[in-house]
Amino acid sequence: MKNPIVKVEHLSHRYAVQWAIEDINFEIEAGGIVGLLGSNGAGKSTTMNIICGVLNQTRGEVYIDGVNLREHPVEAKKNIGFLPQKPPIYPDLTVEEYLRFCADLRFVEDIPSAVNKAMSRCGITHFKDRLIRNLSGGYQQRVGIAQAIVHDPKFVILDEPTNGLDPNQIMEVRNLIREIALDRTVLLSTHILSEVQATCRDIMMIECGHVVFSGSVDDFDNYIKPNTLFVCFERPPLEDELLTIEGIFKVQKINERNYRLWFSGGRDVAKDIVKCSVNKGWELEEIHFEKSSLDAVFAKLSNKEIRE
Repeated sequence: MKNPIVKVEHLSHRYAVQWAIEDINFEIEAGGIVGLLGSNGAGKSTTMNIICGVLNQTRGEVYIDGVNLREHPVEAKKNIGFLPQKPPIYPDLTVEEYLRFCADLRFVEDIPSAVNKAMSRCGITHFKDRLIRNLSGGYQQRVGIAQAIVHDPKFVILDEPTNGLDPNQIMEVRNLIREIALDRTVLLSTHILSEVQATCRDIMMIECGHVVFSGSVDDFDNYIKPNTLFVCFERPPLEDELLTIEGIFKVQKINERNYRLWFSGGRDVAKDIVKCSVNKGWELEEIHFEKSSLDAVFAKLSNKEIRE
């Protein structure tokens, strides 16, 4: 069985007397983008810093592609690329000088080839002789991503990579992240929930130092069971008629033909609506369950009781 690219076992860390994270366990399979969510102070940064080898954990183990990070840090870090929230760039160096420096720090054997490959991948080759201070925010972010992949790691952590960018720059960086994830695994930490939905394969959420959710984007979307239905009729009934259907306790008329229905109980209410529509000639045209917003799911998980 193939090793996961990242495996975390019973990870805990304490600052003085306060536990930042406690008994965290998860695995990240190779390939694709995994979103890391959590409120401010939830323990995301502590977890990322430990996984990157920047911070030594109090308890627990981290394995990068099967290598124990604490026992064999140099070997494990060869497969880690990291872009902090503030890119670690030197503004007085040119793009090429900076990436050569980063490649040298990572013991890259063929530095010119590695630098050219990283610049090409990030679309910054035409700026290789320009001082980093003279680049736009979006291109400085691209340089930061280039330094994270210059040594060709299998696992890349990006902390708020689109923070402070305009909408066009966000789209460019988002597309770049997708391209990078084609041949490596990316852990993306962000507060922009739409970005997670647009780019990520799986989601992991940390709250109060514990993992409160781990699963696919679809699982996250459906974490809160829907309690509303949208319906459209060609020959709409009266609101009171809809309230006679078992399980429906509130009706909102959106316009002449469209309604939002609140229901309790199971999903059989949709079948009952279809049957009533057929029997009473309402001519149902559309019906679907309305999912909770990502913000609502995030809020529920943020307030979730972690300990029984």
